[in-house]
Parts: sequence; C-alpha cells; structure tokens
Amino acid sequence: MNDRPLTLMAVHAHPDDEATGTGGVLARYAAEGIRTILVTCTDGGCGDGPGGVKPGDPGHEPAAVALMRRQELEASCEVLKVSHLEMLDYADSGMMGWPANDAPGSFWQTPVEEGAARLAELLRRYQPDVVVTYDENGFYGHPDHIQANRITMAALAMTAQTPKVYWTTAPRSMMQRFGEIMREFGADVQEPDPAEAAAMAEIGLPDEEITTWVDTTAFGGQKFDALAAHASQGENIFFLRMGRERFTELMGVETFVRVQDTTGAVVPENDLFAGLR
Repeated sequence: MNDRPLTLMAVHAHPDDEATGTGGVLARYAAEGIRTILVTCTDGGCGDGPGGVKPGDPGHEPAAVALMRRQELEASCEVLKVSHLEMLDYADSGMMGWPANDAPGSFWQTPVEEGAARLAELLRRYQPDVVVTYDENGFYGHPDHIQANRITMAALAMTAQTPKVYWTTAPRSMMQRFGEIMREFGADVQEPDPAEAAAMAEIGLPDEEITTWVDTTAFGGQKFDALAAHASQGENIFFLRMGRERFTELMGVETFVRVQDTTGAVVPENDLFAGLR
C-alpha cells in the first residue's frame, strides 16, 4: 500500500498568480485533505512598490518589493491552507518587451534546462498526482508564465512520473463578458486596436474544448481573501473591486484543459482528481 497522500502541485510565475487562477482549487482540495504544493518561480520584483510606485520609476527597489511580496505570498498561502510553498526565486522578468526581460538572472533568461532540473527535484520529492500550470502562451503572453509552462513540461519529461497535468484556461464565453464586467465595476477600459483585439480573442478556449470545470463556489471567500493578501498589488488586481459576494458569484468555477492523463477519466470532468480516488 502507498501511504503517500494525494498531492496537487501548482506551478506559478509570481506571487498572487496562485490566487487568481487556482485559489479555488487550492482551497477546495486542502479542505478535502489533499496535500497542496505551490511552486512560485519568480520573486515578483517587477510588481508595484509601496505607494504604487511603478518599476523603473524613482523609489522602486526590486529587492524591497520582492521581500514585501514574499510576505504577502505567505499570507495568501495561510488563507488557502497551502501545505508547502516552494520559491525558485528567479528575478521577475516583467511584461513582454520590458527591459527586465533581458536582465541576467531573470526567469525569462534562465535556460529551460536549469529551471526544469530544479523543478524536477521538487517533483521527485513531492510526487504529485496532479500538476497545474499555464498553457504554452502563458495564458496571455507573459514571459514568466510562458517560462513556467516550459520548465514544468521539461521537468515532467525528466522524471518517470505520470501525474495528471492541466493547463489553466478560461472559457471564451466568459472572456467575451470580461470587458463588460470590468466596465460594470468602473475600470477604464479603452477599445483595443485591431491587433490587440485579435490577440485578446485568442485568449482562453472555446467552451467545448475545456476538459475540466471545477466548482469552487464554496471557497470563493478564501480565494478573494487570498487575493486581498497581495495588498501591494491591489491597483492591478481588478477582481478585488467586485467585493466578496459578486466575486464569488462570477469566479466560482475554475477551468482547465487536461494535457496528460493515465487514468482514463472521462471528460468533461468536474474534479482534477477524477480517476485517482
């Protein structure tokens, strides 16, 4: 008999990503007695500094921002009842096209094999039954999200393990409503140019291509509080404007596409651990 507990590993790029895309499943599965492992690849140093000071502006100190965000991440993990937090601590690469992309030591500049080898050590240590990360485009083209996908898939190839593997996604039906919802809550949404609009239209998946719809409504309050723990980034976390009740109503299902499976569980499924228990 194998006494190892069922284990979920989520591989994310920055502090606060764990709450946005997987806060519901982390909280739900922790409540169900499943061991939850969060791997955060970067230090978040390209986030806002105290008072909302932006990267590159006077007074923005990446090391100080990284320390602050580490503390916020630990608070978020407490809220979500994450069993183990692992930090790879690569330098935040910033958004695509930022100078930080090219900085030595940034996650984007790190050879995939190097990052994958470190993650493979964690895979061997924790032996997860389910691994979650981003798709090949990092959901919306963020370099650190793309790199997280690359090192995760490479690390899995380095090990003999065969967990169920999922990429986070969003249904296109929801993405079409997103601008409307943002305007509802007072966001200043400008009409994108045709190229940006075409790129936005490619984010997420058609509803029928999503393999896994996990109901996390009962944990919406935890997910909201985990996001709120990242207070320094509040200006950038649009979802906090909704308030807990509306947030839970709109964000109560987390969606994924299953890309590796040996269980034969039928899709669409409503449980990342379908076929494992």
